[in-house]
Amino acid sequence: MTQALSLSVLVPLYNERYLVGPSLSRLLALKSNVISEMEVILVDDCSTDGSWEEAQQIAEKDPRVKLFRHEKNAGKGAAVRTALEHASKDICIVHDADMEYNPNDIPGMVRVFLEEGADAVFGSRYLSAFYRRVLMYRHALINKIITFMVNWVTDLDLSDVETCYKAVKTPLLKGIPLRSNDFRFEVELTMKLARRRIRIFEVPIRYLPRGYEEGKKIRFRDGLLALLTVLQSFFIEDLYHTKAYGLTILHDMNKARRFNKWMADTLRPYIGNRVLEIGAGIATLTNEFIPREIYVASDIERQALDYLKSYAIGKPYLKVMKLDACDPGSFKKITSWFDTVLIANVLEQLPDESAALKNFYTALQSGGRAVILAPQGPGLYGSFDKALHYRERYTEEKLTAACRGAGFEIEKTFDFNRSGVPSWILNAKILKRKRYSRIQLKIREILMPLVRRIDGLLPWRGLSLIAIARKP
Repeated sequence: MTQALSLSVLVPLYNERYLVGPSLSRLLALKSNVISEMEVILVDDCSTDGSWEEAQQIAEKDPRVKLFRHEKNAGKGAAVRTALEHASKDICIVHDADMEYNPNDIPGMVRVFLEEGADAVFGSRYLSAFYRRVLMYRHALINKIITFMVNWVTDLDLSDVETCYKAVKTPLLKGIPLRSNDFRFEVELTMKLARRRIRIFEVPIRYLPRGYEEGKKIRFRDGLLALLTVLQSFFIEDLYHTKAYGLTILHDMNKARRFNKWMADTLRPYIGNRVLEIGAGIATLTNEFIPREIYVASDIERQALDYLKSYAIGKPYLKVMKLDACDPGSFKKITSWFDTVLIANVLEQLPDESAALKNFYTALQSGGRAVILAPQGPGLYGSFDKALHYRERYTEEKLTAACRGAGFEIEKTFDFNRSGVPSWILNAKILKRKRYSRIQLKIREILMPLVRRIDGLLPWRGLSLIAIARKP
């Protein structure tokens, strides 16, 4: 296990001339055996009181400090976003350029990443500790109201949403689109971390509040805006950057729990006890089939692998592996390991279908099964397929021939999800959309018990084709 992690400290600065020096000096003096190295990325948000000049003097003395400056004042969220662009270490944490937070609490937060495999750690001013500074009642009350609202929407039990000390794995934080320019950043980040279903921990921290007469910048108005951000985040999910479109679709489908259970129930009779899942994504099907004697969830995308590794903590039967389905070298160490290889909505994305099927064949024990679910019907190829970079939609003859070419015997083929064809034609062929709307998905979830009953009676082929291929 890694004994120490590197740290990027993101410091938004605005008009803190008399505090930025002592604050950074205390931060730079931090020493801990759980922090291997540290960089401080300070972004001055167009200060007008000499703060920028103070920061420059500090940076000249310590090469760990990197300085950037906004030409116009944009807000705390914008400054954090700028700093994040330059972060290069394992963990990012936000540190305000005043004296309210104590950097000596940071090692305790980093330790949780090492010991518990956390994805994010919040420093809470309200958790029980040996002692606690008594805070301003009205300010604390507004914070608790905001925290209550966030918890109600996300079903978490956080104690301090508005804390400055939020530490997040850097790749994860960089993968979240942050839109808020002001203090709403705190709520937006929390909501999006929660919606991404990542592992959040809290640790108690010290807090030395200052009054408005001393320069405190957050106001009652910011509390109201934070509450509006909670509502906005409830109705508008903006969890991945545009380039991670595939993960956005996986997130949408992950919420379709009744549909996923239907798919899993359909595949379950063919799933053994030693399973390799290709392209596990964010564990949508993995969650349906574990525990098993051994279950290996594989993927090639970093964000998916990071999520799977976190998801696997506490599940000794679940292993996570980076696996290139088309590379024979990736399969050398797992030859004849499994009685089942599960490939759901993956084969159509692979550049070398033949090589991939041969690799799946290699991974199976004699008599083992490849359980393949793939999109069906070349005539249905539409905007969804293009957005997901699907090569093709299969016919039964095409998929059967591909499996036999890799050495498999076809045990059974059948279609799945006939009821989804009309809405697919409407959205992907006629309206040229790239994803289903939340309302459509919700309606389908509500109707799923009826859908399951009538699906096999519909007089057309399903959206998906399932092949059960056996290794002789």
